[in-house]
Parts: sequence; C-alpha cells; structure tokens
Amino acid sequence: MDSIVGKPLPAFKLNASTSGEFSTIDSATLKGKWTVLLFYPLDFTFVCPTEIVAYDTAGAQFGKLNTQVMGVSVDSHFTHRVYQKTPRAEGGVEGIKMPLIADLGGNLARSLGVLTDAGIALRALFLIDPDGVVQHATVNNLAVGRNVDETLRLIEAFQYTKANGEVCPANWKTGAKAMKPNFDGLKSYMKDMK
Repeated sequence: MDSIVGKPLPAFKLNASTSGEFSTIDSATLKGKWTVLLFYPLDFTFVCPTEIVAYDTAGAQFGKLNTQVMGVSVDSHFTHRVYQKTPRAEGGVEGIKMPLIADLGGNLARSLGVLTDAGIALRALFLIDPDGVVQHATVNNLAVGRNVDETLRLIEAFQYTKANGEVCPANWKTGAKAMKPNFDGLKSYMKDMK
C-alpha cells in the first residue's frame, strides 16, 4: 500500500457539524494552517468520545501552534449534531468546539487507506501542513485511543524542521537540540548523546 505521507491530502468537500451547526468543509480551505484530521469509527461508541473530548480540551494548545483539529467518521452530519448535543454522562460530546466531518460512505477514509471492510474508519490521525501536504499519519486498531501530548509534540517538531531546516532526533521536544540533516550534523549530535 502506498503511503500518503509526503503527498497532498486528497481533495474533498464534505458536510460537517460544529457545535450543532451545519457547514461544509473543503480541503482547499484547510491550506494556510496546520490541520489534524482525527478519524474515528462511529459516534456513540466507547473510546471515541474520550479522544474527541481530549483533543477538543487541548484546543487552546493547538491554536497556539496555528493548528485546527477536526474529527472525521462515517456518520452523517445529522448524527454528529445529535452527538454534539448529547451530554457527556450519556456518551455524547456536548460542549466540544471542533468540527465533526461527515464522511458518509467512507470515501475520504478509503482514499487515505483507513476504511475497514465493515465500512468504518480505523483510529487514524493525519497531520497536514499549511501547504496541504500530509506530514504524518498514524493508524490504531479500534481498541486503543491516541495521545494528545504526542500529537502536539509532532506538530512542534514538524514546525521546527520547516522553520529551521534541521531534523529532529528521537524523543525531540521543543527546546531540545536538533541536528543538521547531514553526516556532520549526526556526528555532532551523537557525540553529545549519552
């Protein structure tokens, strides 16, 4: 299977619900900001609301990184609206601000290689740069949720490399040493590694 990483995000225009209000989200309008597309199986399932609420709660942190987060599932925008109006204690995600995109029919998930034979999306996360190029993709099977802190770290690392022309070694965090992408840069970095 070919990887989407390093390639433009496939074009799409889909319905969405944001705070219970309907809109249309077009891939062309994502350009100019970093974007996290957070695919999940279905509204009203079990791990999904924990992830959606966690990513939405970190909205200010994503905003400081010029990053927007959008949830995507094969549910309709009508179902997303009900999900957004259902209290959290009843399995909903009431109060979230992030848009939930309706990939009804699974065409976007299919084009990214994350649609299951059952017709739902795996727990996939795609990080798209302001030019519309996919810089990162992870895919979890259905039972395990994703980590907001790791997503934030990845955004910071990709933004650093884009701004500085350096590469980020294992476990890099903001403020840590990076390296020039050549053999001298590696040698310089490795001599200080303990």
